[in-house]
Amino acid sequence: MRKLIGDRAFYRKVLLVAVPIMIQNGITNFVSLLDNIMVGQVGTEQMSSVAIVNQLLFVYNLCIFGGLSGAGIFGAQFYGQGNQKGIRETFRFKIWISVIVTAIGMMIFLLFGGELIQLYLNESNDAKSIESALFYGKQYLSIMLIGIIPFSIVQIYASTLRETGETLLPMKAGIAAVCVNMMFNYVLIFGKFGAPALGVAGAAIATTISRFAECMIVVVWTHRHKEKNPYMEGVYRSLRVPIDLVKKILLKGCPLLVNEALWSAGMAMLLQCYSVRGLNVVAGMNISNTIGNLFNVVFIALGSSVSIVVGQLLGANKMEEAKDTDTKLIFFSVMCCVGIGAVMAMISPFFPQIYNTSDEVRLLAERFIVVAAIFMPQQAFMHATYFTLRSGGRTVITFFFDSVFVWIITIPLAYVLSRYTGLNIVLVYFCCQAIEIIKCIIGFVLVKKGVWLRNIVN
Repeated sequence: MRKLIGDRAFYRKVLLVAVPIMIQNGITNFVSLLDNIMVGQVGTEQMSSVAIVNQLLFVYNLCIFGGLSGAGIFGAQFYGQGNQKGIRETFRFKIWISVIVTAIGMMIFLLFGGELIQLYLNESNDAKSIESALFYGKQYLSIMLIGIIPFSIVQIYASTLRETGETLLPMKAGIAAVCVNMMFNYVLIFGKFGAPALGVAGAAIATTISRFAECMIVVVWTHRHKEKNPYMEGVYRSLRVPIDLVKKILLKGCPLLVNEALWSAGMAMLLQCYSVRGLNVVAGMNISNTIGNLFNVVFIALGSSVSIVVGQLLGANKMEEAKDTDTKLIFFSVMCCVGIGAVMAMISPFFPQIYNTSDEVRLLAERFIVVAAIFMPQQAFMHATYFTLRSGGRTVITFFFDSVFVWIITIPLAYVLSRYTGLNIVLVYFCCQAIEIIKCIIGFVLVKKGVWLRNIVN
């Protein structure tokens, strides 16, 4: 057990990285939960349309995340070396990749947004519900597109701050942003304090305002504290990035970008497979995902800790310490999620009752939540092993481990079970979660072999 459990100093070090990320993501997801509940009070069609658009935007969000992650691997290891010039150049690379991904995303959503939303509106629903959901979805998307620009800027700055050990500022900015979002949600969705009741449009406006607020806080603080962030000195004098570094980042980063794009598109495709069983399934899945995202912050933050803490140790050539730290982090993440999953299962009968929707949607949501809770420890293990492999630059392996698996195993299974069998949709969802035990076995073997123990910046 000594190999699996660390001492007090170990957990202090890990939690100093993980807790701020956990708090930021937790507060963000808590406000998303409140946002979701507020929209859910308006009606099932409105709630479903927002869920569909957010699933589509999730693909863009993860493309930004994947595009920046390749540079982030180098940023964490440069920081471990004390190389400020290297951090500055990875920051510039992030700007370029963010501009490209955002431009492509905007073009796709502007040209094909309506068609993408319609993919989730199945003929089994009545024509009036479909028309209503499509209208609300287009309205929500058109406003949310404005907010993806400040969102991408925040990701550039916040990811670099975390890689260089500053986790508190992104957390504080996130807290401020969600407070702004919550306030404007209440005012604009329901029309309080003399404001018009805008419903879905109000939720989108509130989110967009909060993203601009978060962006301003992060950017201003970072530039005003150059003594803490010396890599920002002269960062915009030129946007040139050395071609050899560009090649190295692209070599490691392209698989990550493609992986995140394909994986998030896979998640959107999975929801589309489930949606053939009706709009009620989309609504039930939305309720389940909303509470699930709140609980998932634990293993997501601990996964980020693996990337940062282990990445810094690899950059400093402390291979044995990196291996020992990684083993303890993975065990810690899984054990935490055993308890978190139990709590999530216990609240499953009560949470869906908050929504203004049908009993069928509430029952579906309750069962989806239980399934998600059962598989939370498995998700924690997969997430930690993914970030372990990524910390050592093994991005091609993570590409096959993550997105390729989704597209060749999970999606075909969901497609066949949802369309060609009479299985209850909850059982279909259970099977699609259970099949990922294969990923756990593969991840365990790869981490155990130590294929990720590499310094990639020397």
